[in-house]
Amino acid sequence: MPTFEPFAALRYCPEAKLDHFLAPPYDVLSDSDISALKLCSPHNIAWVDDPDESDPDRYAKSAEILTSWIAQGVLVSDPQPSFTIYRMAFTDATGSSREISGVLGGLEVVDEGAGGVLPHERTTPKASTDRLDLTRATATNMSPVWGLSLAQGLTDVLRAPGELLGTLQIEGVTHTVERVSDPVRIQAIQGVIASGDVLIADGHHRYGVSRQYRDEVRAATGRHDTPAEYTLTFVNELVASQLSIEAIHRLYDGVSVEALRDALSGYFELAPLNADDAPGSHHAPTPETLAQMVQLGRLVLLHPDGTAEWLTPKPGVFDGVRALDGAWLEHALNSLDAQVTYQHGLAEMKSVVRQHAAGVLIRPTSLEEIRRTATEGLLMPPKSTFFTPKLLTGFVLRPLA
Repeated sequence: MPTFEPFAALRYCPEAKLDHFLAPPYDVLSDSDISALKLCSPHNIAWVDDPDESDPDRYAKSAEILTSWIAQGVLVSDPQPSFTIYRMAFTDATGSSREISGVLGGLEVVDEGAGGVLPHERTTPKASTDRLDLTRATATNMSPVWGLSLAQGLTDVLRAPGELLGTLQIEGVTHTVERVSDPVRIQAIQGVIASGDVLIADGHHRYGVSRQYRDEVRAATGRHDTPAEYTLTFVNELVASQLSIEAIHRLYDGVSVEALRDALSGYFELAPLNADDAPGSHHAPTPETLAQMVQLGRLVLLHPDGTAEWLTPKPGVFDGVRALDGAWLEHALNSLDAQVTYQHGLAEMKSVVRQHAAGVLIRPTSLEEIRRTATEGLLMPPKSTFFTPKLLTGFVLRPLA
C-alpha cells in the first residue's frame, strides 16, 4: 500500500492576495489564460509554473523567480511537516450543492506496475519534456497529482476543520485550505490512506515525470531517502459524494462525416434528436441533451455545422467490450483511419467542431466503472474522465531539495 507523507510546505505569505497569485493547472491553460494570470500580479504562480515557451532559458528563469520569491518572503516555508486539507464547494452540473474534501501531501512514487498507486486510463504520448525540465530546474512540485483512495473512511477523517490558511472563490467554486500539523491527526490520515490503493484520477503525466525525476536523483546520489521519493498529491475518497465527473468528448479528422456515419451505423441506430423530426433533420444539442444521454443510454454525433443525431447502441454489438463510450467508439471506428482529439464541454464542442470532420458527445464515466478499473487492474481509453472542479496551483508547493 502507498506511503503518504507530510512535508514542510512552501506557501504564499499570510498577507498574499491569493485570488491574484493562484492559477488553474498548467494543462488546462491557453496562452491567453497565462498572459492574463501574469498580468494579475508579478507574483502569480504562472510566472514559475508556466514559463514562456519561446524563451530558451525559461526553466532557469522559473528557478530564479522562485528563489527570489523565497528570499523576498513572498513564499514562506512551514516550520514543521504538515498535511493540507483542501475543500472545494460548488454547484454541480445537476444543480446540486457539493463539497469535495481531500488532503495534500507527498504520495510515494512507485515503479510502473508495482501496485499501490494505480493508473486508471491509457495516456496519450507527450513528446515534450516540459514538466521534467521544470522540475529539474526548480526542484519543486507545483501542480498536484489527483489521487482517489480506495480505502474507506478518508472523508470522515477529514471532516473536522484544520487551521484555516486561506479561502477564495473562482468561477463559482469556493476553494479552502486548512493546515494539519497535529501528530495524532497526521497519523490518522496516513493510516487511512495506507490501508488501500490510490488510483490516479488526474495527472498521470505528472506522476510519470515524478518517477523519471526520482530515478535521476537516485542515480546522481545513490540514495533512496530523498524528497524525490514522493510527489505532491491531492487524495480524496473514491465515493460518489466526493466525485464530480464530466465527459471528455471526441473530435474526428482525416475522414468525412459521411464515412463516420457509415462506420457508426454498423453499431448504432442514427436518429434525429427530436423524435418528431423528419429523417435527415438534426437539431443542435443543448444541456438537456446531455442529461437525456445518461437517461437513455445514448451518444450524440455532432456535425460540423453544430447540428446532431442520436447514436443508440444496437443490441449485442458491444458484447465483450467495456461499458465505456470511449471503448465503444474505438471498437466501432477501428476500421477507419481517423485522427481523434479531445474536448471538454458542450459549448466548447459546438464551437470547435466547425474546424473538424465531426464530433461525438459521450457520457461521463460511472463511479462503478472507475472502481472496476482499480479492482481488476484495467485501463480505460485515453481521456475517459474529466474530474471537476480543477485543483488550483499555488496553495501548496513541495520542495524537492
